[in-house]
Amino acid sequence: MELYYTDHFVLPLPTGHRFPMSKYVLLRDQISTFASTRLHEAPAASDNELTLAHSSDYVRRVVDGALTAKEQREIGFPWSPEMVERSRRSAGATIAACRSALSHGCGANLAGGTHHAHVDKGSGFCVFNDSVIAPRVLQREGLIRRALVVDLDVHQGNGTAAILRHDPSIYTFSVHGKKNFPFRKEPSDRDIELDDDTGDEFYLSVLATALPQVMAAARPDLVIYLAGADPLAADRLGRLSLSLAGLRARDELVFQQCDAAGVPIAISMGGGYAEPIELTVAAHTQTLRHAVQRYCS
Repeated sequence: MELYYTDHFVLPLPTGHRFPMSKYVLLRDQISTFASTRLHEAPAASDNELTLAHSSDYVRRVVDGALTAKEQREIGFPWSPEMVERSRRSAGATIAACRSALSHGCGANLAGGTHHAHVDKGSGFCVFNDSVIAPRVLQREGLIRRALVVDLDVHQGNGTAAILRHDPSIYTFSVHGKKNFPFRKEPSDRDIELDDDTGDEFYLSVLATALPQVMAAARPDLVIYLAGADPLAADRLGRLSLSLAGLRARDELVFQQCDAAGVPIAISMGGGYAEPIELTVAAHTQTLRHAVQRYCS
């Protein structure tokens, strides 16, 4: 199992900006304590790979710095050369994690899960949609035929759902907050919307029922798992009120289902906005430690 990081490409964000860039550095520091030999700098996705999910015009305007002020506001941070490079490498990290999964059963991107990016625009801190780009790269190379996106970030993957609406080869499954961002949701192949303060017990019962059904419907050669830390009770944007133990049980349900079906899994981190941010880092670290123990023992 290999893990890919992008945190050395730091975005020059305005003072007071609330996107927690520090979590990626802290996460790599934690992972290095138990999996340092498995950590690798993420490769950059090429324009050709990016256009498997996005229009060539959108990719060009991102790369050239030609996004309008409105488009930059929708993404949530200003354009910079560092933003372009980091976004390329975030997509490249999920491609690499998928390759690791096919070779070793599992791979991980210490960032990624940029599921709000659409064909022709970014949104919600997401520039390029790695959950679409990566499986389409592998499909183009003949390495897989079908994939399943298991999106357990607290926010619905509206960009992923919209891009893949007419693509039956990649099944989209999202469990998310009903009243949370995005407020205009796009239909996934299977959506489960949850009320605020759902808590561990109900969340896990719903997921345990749905996962076998989704796996049977998708018949995937590869699972891409967005292991968002934002369902955590301490998350300032989450509101689902899961505990750290609940998130571990969630991860175990996903890993068990993949193992039972003999399907490799690529993990991306998705969102996480707890205060203090160390609680988000603890949740992400728990997911990756669990995966390393499971797939590298």
